[in-house]
Amino acid sequence: MDILYLLIPLSVLLVLALVAVLAWALQSGQFDDLEHQGELIFEADEAERRAEALRAEARGTEADPGATVTKDPGSS
Repeated sequence: MDILYLLIPLSVLLVLALVAVLAWALQSGQFDDLEHQGELIFEADEAERRAEALRAEARGTEADPGATVTKDPGSS
């Protein structure tokens, strides 16, 4: 019975930590684009264009639709 004095506060702290992590994920935009994330791994160029469009949208500017995507020489 004495163990409950330890387990109940620990479980409350765990729940608060999980809520804080979820709030951080929501605030930082982790769940903004769920529909297309699975498709992006198949098309690297499309992923770069989409990422640039999302960054431009976040900045409040418009992405350059004619921009070409160049790969880093160090990336594979």
